[in-house]
Amino acid sequence: MDAESAQSGDHGADRTIPAAIADQLRREILNGDLPPGTQIKERDNADRLGISRTPLREAVRILAKEGLVTLRPLRSPIVAAPSLDEVRNEIAVLRMLELMSGELACRNATDAEIDRIREQALEVAELYDSGDKVDVFGLDMAMHSAIVAASHNAALARTHQEYLQRLWRIRFLSARQRHDMNRTLGDHAGMVDALTRRDPAEIRRHIDSHMTGMLRNIEAHFGAGSGAD
Repeated sequence: MDAESAQSGDHGADRTIPAAIADQLRREILNGDLPPGTQIKERDNADRLGISRTPLREAVRILAKEGLVTLRPLRSPIVAAPSLDEVRNEIAVLRMLELMSGELACRNATDAEIDRIREQALEVAELYDSGDKVDVFGLDMAMHSAIVAASHNAALARTHQEYLQRLWRIRFLSARQRHDMNRTLGDHAGMVDALTRRDPAEIRRHIDSHMTGMLRNIEAHFGAGSGAD
């Protein structure tokens, strides 16, 4: 069943159509099929995806909230193209949020939550080099979100989710740098070990290493003249 066919189903099914379209467009943005600055024209994309314009509009709004798309009054939305300064500023906030969540998780996480985070880290490690890049990235971000959730601070989790979404593509650009695999997976393992031992100083060290590596990869990407492509 395609998205347009699903649209004729019950109202509950209708609400899933924009999310499914957003998933497809998100994958195209992350993989570079829709580069930064690309216009997302309603008619062209609705025809291409075999859907009506209304769910496409809703899907674009979902992506705008994630920072992947920029809405423009009376003009077609475009794939977001943040500057390096904007990215640095948002990464600085994300760094502080993840450092705080790591410390709180060391104190507040249940054993079951730590076991689940360990399973997620192992799954990312197993698939990191050979799995679909977008799928593996989603697993990676789910692990980070699980650490934040284990802080048991709802306000922190909400704020972290907002910044995580806004930096979704930027973090993907860093994660796809396979040359950095050993450091990335080593930091993951270190975070899990620190959680297991309830060691806030150690988890801070690995989270800081993780964020520093991500920023370094992003700066190198911009420095190569790619902008946010």
